[in-house]
Formats: sequence, C-alpha cells, structure tokens
Amino acid sequence: MERVVITGIGLVTPLGIGTQESWRALLAGESGIDRISLFDPAAFRVRIAGEVKGWDGTRFVPKKKLKEMDRFTEFALGAANLAFADAQLELTDEERDEAGCFIGVGLGGLETLEKTKQTLMEKGPSRVSPYSIPGIIANLAAGQVSITHGLRGPSYCTTSACSSGAHAIGEAVEWIRRGRAQIMVAGGSEATITPVGIGGFEAMMALSKRNDEPKRASRPFDKGRDGFVCGEGGGILILESLSRAKKRGARIYAEITGYGASSDGHHITHPAPNAEGAQRAMRMALKDANVSPDHIDYINAHGTSTPAGDAEESKGIVGVFGAHAADKKLWVSSTKSMIGHLLGAAGAVESAIVALTVAEGRVAPTINLDEPDPECALDYVPNVARERRIRHALNNSFGFGGTNCSLLFSRFEG
Repeated sequence: MERVVITGIGLVTPLGIGTQESWRALLAGESGIDRISLFDPAAFRVRIAGEVKGWDGTRFVPKKKLKEMDRFTEFALGAANLAFADAQLELTDEERDEAGCFIGVGLGGLETLEKTKQTLMEKGPSRVSPYSIPGIIANLAAGQVSITHGLRGPSYCTTSACSSGAHAIGEAVEWIRRGRAQIMVAGGSEATITPVGIGGFEAMMALSKRNDEPKRASRPFDKGRDGFVCGEGGGILILESLSRAKKRGARIYAEITGYGASSDGHHITHPAPNAEGAQRAMRMALKDANVSPDHIDYINAHGTSTPAGDAEESKGIVGVFGAHAADKKLWVSSTKSMIGHLLGAAGAVESAIVALTVAEGRVAPTINLDEPDPECALDYVPNVARERRIRHALNNSFGFGGTNCSLLFSRFEG
C-alpha cells in the first residue's frame, strides 16, 4: 500500500490570501472576523462574518473565465494555484492520467443562485445567464481546477456539510494508497456569506450575535460562547505517493497516516451524546494509522463555538484519549476562533493548518478563551501560540446530518 505525503499547501482565508499570510496571523492570534461587507446586513440579527478581504479573482483566473464561476470556485482555483506553486509540481502528459482532484463543498454557489433568482423575477427567463448552473453546482470547484491544471484522473465533489473538505482529503488518500493515482489535488472551498447563507443559519439560532465585538465573537470552549461565526475561503493540499515525492526530491510537510469516517445516526444538527459518533471516527483514524492514543500530541478540534457542540466534542476527546487528554498532555485548539467556520472548506483549511503544525512544531491558539467552560476541561492552548515537537496530530471535522471525519497526520521520518 502506498504511503501518502503532503508536498504543497494553498490557503485563502479571512486572515490572508496565501499560506504564509494566513499561518503568520494564526500564530499571532489575530482574528479575521468583522462586519459583513459583501451585502448590507442591517436587517439581520447577525451582521458579522469572516470574509476573505481584498479578493480579486483576476489574480488567479483570466477575466473572461470569471463569468463561469461563483466566488467559491474562485477560492478553489486560487488555493489550488498557490498549492501547485508551493509544491513546485510539474506533470508529464502521462502523469496527468493518474492525477485527480477532489474538492469538498458544503452548499455551492449561493451568490450565483440568489442573483439568478433576482434576474428571473425582475427580467424574466430569457435574461438568465447560461453560466448560472455552472456557477451554482458544487462539483465545478473540482472541475475548474482539473481543467485549469490538466488533471485527467478522478474529479468529483464530496458534500457532507462541514466535513466535506476533510472527506475529500481522506478519499484522495485512499485513491493514492490503492495505487490508482499518484497525485491528488484535494481540499475544500466555500463562499456562503450571502443573505440566504446568513439568514438560514440565523434562523437556526446557530450564529453568534456579538455584533459589537466581531473579533471576540468566535470563542470555542469559552463559557460565554453563543454560536459560530460564518467564514469563507479555500484550502488545497497537494498529495503524492511517497515514492513519487521522494523521486523528485519534493519537500514533505507531513504524512497522512489515518482516516476515519462515521455517522451519528442520531439527529440532523445535534451531536450524539458524548460525541459517540465522533469517537468512532477518531478511533478509526488511530487504528488506520496504527498509532496509540497517547502518541497524539495535538488535535485541531472541530470547535465551532456552539454551546452543545464544543461540550460534546470535549467529552468525546476524553472518551477516546482518557487520562492523556484529561491530564492535559494532549493539546487541543480551535482555529475557528480566528477564521470562523468555513463550513465545507473548514476541514481542508484546518488540515492544512495541522500539516504546518506538524512540519514546524508550532501550535496556533484558541483565542477569546477567557473563562473556560467547566464542561470543556482540556488544554485548549488559550490565546497564545506554543511550540512543541509534534509526532502525530488529529484533525476533527463534524457536520449536520451526523457526519464525522477524523484525519491523522504524522511527522515524516523517511
């Protein structure tokens, strides 16, 4: 079975357009949350989000091609281009048949959908753009990246709510492991800061209403948390078989050694008690990697800043890791405290963060953790980044419908 390594990372986040820009800000404990500017939020109870600031799609996409794309596809192409450049990846024509692309997307082109509906109602069906459907459908992130980079292997979208990006990476790993692909471009993208996106989550009472303190609104594991903050962006990893990466002398950030996926089978939005389904995903990833729980040094938690979700995930981590977690030997942090919840892109962006953590031995903090919830009694790396040699790390991603995904990243030792 082929081993799978990460050789390139591309990030587009509320903290920066570029991997190093985002990583620097995360380590500095900066927040990318602010008042919504993509539309007028005055009529909404929630008026804050984590927007990608200063986005100009023409930096990554020819201007004439932009008409084909929604904002989420632009983010995917931007992150993919950054990842290709970071990996210094060049493919022969023959290799393109064994190079694929899986990009997870939770909701697809909401902005295009809303604009299309407005055109239809105001101007009639004859004025609807022929690019409306390509802009809306979720698989066009993977499709456009595959077209741009000439990837002729498998190309599809995983849609599993907030686990979408993580599942895309896990499935890409499986394709390489089985020897059916040598290179996979994998990750997630999302752009749902629109009236429908914010209005829908607002109606579910899922979002923080700290409009007067946007940078302090996302506060995972804090006693005062009142909901998550929507974010947007994209994260793409270049995955290669170890044999190919070594042959070309590629820099290796980390190895992906474990993948676990499960379902709660419990409720459409509420996690199972004690995060029982999430526990099974974590245990599955540990078993897949043949790594014992006490060898995990760090977890990038799903940690959305919702009252129920954070408490149940904390219980689930203790259920899997026992005294290793309860005695605070295991570090846990939620980078959603700084970038918000990127929904379908969250698991991919956070996987990239874990890969950087393993490579550099620096752990980004959970900011705004001022008064820890007694039900969340782990070491959440509050407010200030730390340094530690990371042997193995886990990334948790959970979503509506009770879907769970855990990915295990290991320090590459040769």
